[in-house]
Amino acid sequence: MTSPLRIVFAGTPDFSVAPLKRLMASEHEVIAVYTQPDRPAGRGQKLTASPVKQAAIDFDLPVYQPLSLKPEDVQSELAALNADVMIVVAYGLILPKAVLEMPRFGCLNIHASLLPRWRGAAPIQRAIESGDAESGVTIMQMDVGLDTGDMLTILKTPITADDTAQTLHDRLSELGCDALMQTLPDIQNGHLKPVKQDESLVTYAEKLNKAEAEIDWQLPASLIQRKVQAFNPWPVAFTQYQGKPLRVWQSQAISTQDAQNLPDWGTDVQPGQVLQVEKQGVDIATGEGVLRITQLQASGKKAMNAYDFAQARNLVGEVFGATAE
Repeated sequence: MTSPLRIVFAGTPDFSVAPLKRLMASEHEVIAVYTQPDRPAGRGQKLTASPVKQAAIDFDLPVYQPLSLKPEDVQSELAALNADVMIVVAYGLILPKAVLEMPRFGCLNIHASLLPRWRGAAPIQRAIESGDAESGVTIMQMDVGLDTGDMLTILKTPITADDTAQTLHDRLSELGCDALMQTLPDIQNGHLKPVKQDESLVTYAEKLNKAEAEIDWQLPASLIQRKVQAFNPWPVAFTQYQGKPLRVWQSQAISTQDAQNLPDWGTDVQPGQVLQVEKQGVDIATGEGVLRITQLQASGKKAMNAYDFAQARNLVGEVFGATAE
């Protein structure tokens, strides 16, 4: 019979909330929550608490929000909590060596990828963008490197054809809870079998930026489609239409072979050109195949069905993209 663990939880975004809630429903004791300082958000740029802080307040937990974990006074405060383990989930601050060694069982991280694939900031989005067949979560014993620690528990899930970054995010957040609950008893019982990461298999998930979400219509429709799904809900794939950004929320890639009902445009078609408008969506020529946009959002408007958007415009023959005149 194991005794409850004294846990310090460190996390910031929505992804971290489910594991915190799962810990609160367990036999273990969450003694404190660390999260990023409140940040300006929304049109009014009002200081806003992180999702983890809001959940911690609901649970009446002590909340700490240091700008850094490097100062001695911050480390002394953390050490005084006398935690058995620190659970880190998308916290966003670097944990110095001294902090990593404070808890009796060290610091565990829930990472949203199948390490060593997709170390770094955006593992969920990069897995979808790259066409990975599966994703998952890794419980990792943290060390001083970037996602370089030994792997303790791995749970996998397929990436479906319909997955966006949001749907995979939600599934992996819950999967992370399951993996954590499997790992904690093994830590207490000494049953863990840490596995070192194969450095030859490492890939890095670079941080997302808005500029990369602009659609390059020269690319194959299948790749553009993966970007649309990977960048939903942020930064959202977009193209230029009449000098303004047009966000693409949902689409389908149609191969050249499957595009049997499209009109024959001969050799005059250029990537980004609207081929036809049907109730199913707006069909756009790409470097290879056709992208059917099914949901889009004009500048300053709400997201809407692509067919409805097209009804007030003569889109057929127009060319989307930054180079369109």
